[in-house]
Amino acid sequence: MLVLENLAKTYRTRAGQVDALDGVSLRIEQGEFVAVCGPSGSGKTTLLMMVAAMLRPSRGSVRFEEEDVYGMTAPARAKFRAHNIGFVFQMFHLVPYLNVLENVLVAGGAVGAADKTFATELLQRLGLQHRIGHRPSELSAGEKQRTAIARALLNRPKLILADEPTGNLDPENARSVLAHLRDFQQAGGTVIVATHGPAAGEFATRTIYLRDGTIANPS
Repeated sequence: MLVLENLAKTYRTRAGQVDALDGVSLRIEQGEFVAVCGPSGSGKTTLLMMVAAMLRPSRGSVRFEEEDVYGMTAPARAKFRAHNIGFVFQMFHLVPYLNVLENVLVAGGAVGAADKTFATELLQRLGLQHRIGHRPSELSAGEKQRTAIARALLNRPKLILADEPTGNLDPENARSVLAHLRDFQQAGGTVIVATHGPAAGEFATRTIYLRDGTIANPS
């Protein structure tokens, strides 16, 4: 499903050149739940952003179902991302003046009755039916992250990328979020979670360790 070949990213800063990723090659099949673990600065977020078609690599390639993601035009890549990938952020990225249902529907662009029905179903599935009309300031951290998961699921993606999705959560809410991601994977989706903690390992089918921009356990 997803093939990364010799993927590298170099940032140029005032302090000099920083190699965030250096020659990462990896194959991920449909239906996997992959945890990408490593300390801060190991390259996890850079890796996810490249897979998400948001950050062009300095060298190497990202192929999704045999398509070269960075061989596409920018509009084609944006369309590809909207149709295939859902992204869950550590900091939630909810719109403060929209309620929960509206925050989920933001992912849908042009919103029709079918979108609203599916969004409502997702929120019920995630235990948020009583919060549909509430704004983010009225939610707990766990509720905010479950709203973000519903938003990521709205377009029925094939792949969900989650960047430290449990970093701001207590252990109980962290397990709940990871369990919802596992439900998506067990229904046939693919999940990649970047994390510096051990919790995701319990839910993952495979764990990849990054250190200094390279894979510490090639597989």
